[in-house]
Amino acid sequence: MPKVLTQEQVDAYHRDGFLFPVRIMDMESARALRRKLEDVEQTIGGELQERYRIKAHLPFPWLNELIRNPVMLDAVEDIIGPNILCWGSSFFTKNAHDPRFVSWHQDTTYYGLQPRETLTAWFAFTDSKVESGCMRVIPGSHSEGARRHVETFAKDNLLSRGQTIADVDESKAVDVELQAGEISFHSETTIHGSNPNQSDDRRLGYSIHFIAPHVHQTLFEHASAALLRGADTHGHWEAEPLARQDFDPECLAALDRNHQQYKANKQDR
Repeated sequence: MPKVLTQEQVDAYHRDGFLFPVRIMDMESARALRRKLEDVEQTIGGELQERYRIKAHLPFPWLNELIRNPVMLDAVEDIIGPNILCWGSSFFTKNAHDPRFVSWHQDTTYYGLQPRETLTAWFAFTDSKVESGCMRVIPGSHSEGARRHVETFAKDNLLSRGQTIADVDESKAVDVELQAGEISFHSETTIHGSNPNQSDDRRLGYSIHFIAPHVHQTLFEHASAALLRGADTHGHWEAEPLARQDFDPECLAALDRNHQQYKANKQDR
């Protein structure tokens, strides 16, 4: 019996390739996290998504706490089972009236995981609406297999290689509108993207990538992940250090090593 989700929600995720919304904290708690995020941005003089890629949680205790949110993990368990690893996380930030967008793509293009069973939770630090460029998904596209992507390297594309599926039927798209403190789920094979932010506030999103232990990295050795719940029953992933403070030096070094691994194998998103 599911812990947080209903059986209907679990069935909908497997049928459609996505599910939303799921509230994991109240709006005031989400606003407090936004303040932490923007304090860090002020410290580094730029956006977190520019410096902390692939495993953004590694150097920050507050992000390590977020990826371990118990309500979120209960929902993840309802979908993938009791043994849960997090192999990555990334920010997707759009400022007010920001032309940046995310082209139609499948995450599986560069993940290099087998089987292709990453469950991504997209956490809303701020409200994510149509006007602010919320994520959009194509229902059922997760069951159609891998699609061909063209690397456009478009200037305003938040994907570093501008990887794009050209022939998407946008009439089928569903707008994944969220309030701050809510998450959506999508499969790594679900086609998704987002439009520019035309609102007066920032749209701050954070993707967290969950897998069960049988999923493994095929493109390079010594891939690492954080065991969040249950047991690592297969041993495919090396353990990650846990941040003791913001900008933890050991964790920053581990993040840089991992970034180079992914970048060398065209997985720098």
